Amino acid sequence: MKFVELGDLDNLPGKRLGNDDVFCFRCHAGRSCFNRCCRNLNLFLYPYDVLRLKHALGISSDRFLERYVDVVLRPDNFFPEVLLKMSDDTQKSCPFLSAAGCTVYADRPGTCRSFPVEQGLRLDADGRHGKHINFFRPPEFCEGPQSRTRWTMRSWIRDQQAQTYQRMTIRWGALKGLFAQDPWGVQGPTGAKAKMAFMATYNLDPFREFVFHSTFLDRYRVPLKSLKKMQSDDVALLQLGLEWVKGFVWGMPSKMVRPRRF
Repeated sequence: MKFVELGDLDNLPGKRLGNDDVFCFRCHAGRSCFNRCCRNLNLFLYPYDVLRLKHALGISSDRFLERYVDVVLRPDNFFPEVLLKMSDDTQKSCPFLSAAGCTVYADRPGTCRSFPVEQGLRLDADGRHGKHINFFRPPEFCEGPQSRTRWTMRSWIRDQQAQTYQRMTIRWGALKGLFAQDPWGVQGPTGAKAKMAFMATYNLDPFREFVFHSTFLDRYRVPLKSLKKMQSDDVALLQLGLEWVKGFVWGMPSKMVRPRRF
């Protein structure tokens, strides 16, 4: 996922696709390039990706982050990036790749779902709202575009069951875009406040503990119906986390979570 400004669109590689533009593609085990796109990747994971993968593997978010990702901080941003850690083999394969294909296919990351379409998020002037943009960009080795199977972006997203991924990525992107500027002050992006924000977005199991077993609910109002759902529903909890970070870091108001007035 790329975060782009309006003036950058014409300079991005690939063919830009509107929702009803047509492209041809089909991937299957009979292709000589099968699984080749699952190696030597810089695969960024977003909060909803981590949520789905840790459920698929039956492990905690703490364990998933420890075992499967590298957390890096790029100099042009002030919030960490989360990259899937490749296997330590000669081809740097995805850790979830087998000879038969993807072992977490039903819960594969959004970037994998949209392939061979690369997606970006066009942010508005204040960086708070985003809109998906799509570029058809298969790698040179990919044989999928030789197929006569036709898609539009609408039909492709439905077929790949990527609707929720898109919605959650837009919500994440609108928050992530705010971190183009430094909000941390003297603590810096590795300080206590930054660690809390990372927990609320990527490390949901400790965040649930924080919400329900600290003074969080003494300090913040959360609708009771939503709160009950968050006890067992990670998607609802992630939505709370994204809204809470906006207020915690940026002081932005939210209907979902409001500071209590004493």
